[in-house]
Amino acid sequence: MKNKVKLFIASSLDGYIAAPDDDLSFLDVVYKEGEDYGYAAFLEEVDCVLLGRRTYGWLNSQGFLSYPGKRVIVITHQPHDERSGVEFYSGDLADLIVKLQEASGKHIFCDGGAGLIHSLLLEDLVDEMIISVVPVLLGNGVALFSSGRPFTRLEHLQTRTFTTGLVQHHYKVLK
Repeated sequence: MKNKVKLFIASSLDGYIAAPDDDLSFLDVVYKEGEDYGYAAFLEEVDCVLLGRRTYGWLNSQGFLSYPGKRVIVITHQPHDERSGVEFYSGDLADLIVKLQEASGKHIFCDGGAGLIHSLLLEDLVDEMIISVVPVLLGNGVALFSSGRPFTRLEHLQTRTFTTGLVQHHYKVLK
């Protein structure tokens, strides 16, 4: 079985993964001590994390760039500062995914951002999506899905609800 490319991300009900200025404070609406919405269990299934350049920069600046024991690859065509434990890749995305899938190991986690998700969807490289919907309407911000992507059919695998109002949908991308 090949390693799958999996998206695990939160969005507002109206489809934004960040408010303007990359503000993620809307996630505080569903903060609950001791609840990680399956994130730790999900991380056990993966050994590689893909990040877009903006997501990497934001996580790094906030001190949230922590994926212990995981290979971290930043997809970028921009100049970058080397950082221990982080790889930077600017080649063909499909080639990278094939190499990662051929390697022994676990699944591949796309942690965002929207540009990388769009690129992966354009090339039909996403296998599963776990989307946690936060019960807020942002009205504006960074859209989870950009326009211009191809029609994509999904198979519903599971929906979980939480006492905070968060609803988590798990889909398989049909190829």
